[in-house]
Amino acid sequence: MTKLIPQECLVLSDVIGDTPTTVISASRLKQGACSAYVVGTLPDVTAALVFDAYCPDEPSGFGTDAEALWQLLKATDGWSCINVDTSCATSLGALIEADRDTTIRYYGDVYHALLKPVHCYPNKVVRLLTPEDGTRLAKAPAEVQGNGYKTHTKMITDGIAAGAIVDNNIVAIAHTYAENNLHADIGVSTIETWREKGFATAAAALVAQEIQARGKVPVWSCGEDNIASLRVAQKLGFTEVGRRTYVIPTSPE
Repeated sequence: MTKLIPQECLVLSDVIGDTPTTVISASRLKQGACSAYVVGTLPDVTAALVFDAYCPDEPSGFGTDAEALWQLLKATDGWSCINVDTSCATSLGALIEADRDTTIRYYGDVYHALLKPVHCYPNKVVRLLTPEDGTRLAKAPAEVQGNGYKTHTKMITDGIAAGAIVDNNIVAIAHTYAENNLHADIGVSTIETWREKGFATAAAALVAQEIQARGKVPVWSCGEDNIASLRVAQKLGFTEVGRRTYVIPTSPE
């Protein structure tokens, strides 16, 4: 197992490519916002493991060699599950079960791309955020502060963000969580008491529209049973383009 230095992370980003299913990890590798490990020698690696600094207990594995992926995973700490290519999920789960004497559950991760103009849903309290909203964002509840950037202001200036603002407070947000040359992943969140008012849909539409204006493809990923998120993706016009699988030990490792 080799832990990659920043320059090697850039190479691995090119190896895994710029696709809807790799956009988050590829972006983190370019940002230096992750820890990465490989089996093999770049660029011809057998398996790779990427720990996103913004979601460190859910690493993503690349490659379909279950033995190599388990070699990487069991040599690292702090993970509760791993997101991998569906084709090797069951084999990897069996290795973990046998080695750690634990049971495994599997959870589908669905990836969508917006391949046509976004369906817009204007809402009078929803707008794109500007640098002047940085302080407002920092004071918002954690669940609607967004993620994926070093500061709230950078999320607005380096990325794209839109929010629902009620009584001068942000109650819902949509933003680019990760971005590469071709794709940009969108994250959304709404304070529970303000859900089912269309805020997330309206905000995500603005973000997707801006992504498309910049010549990139918006990406939407969520769990297979996240009905609310799947419904928003459908309303906006997203199309399912792929799936990966979370391999989850019953007791976190």
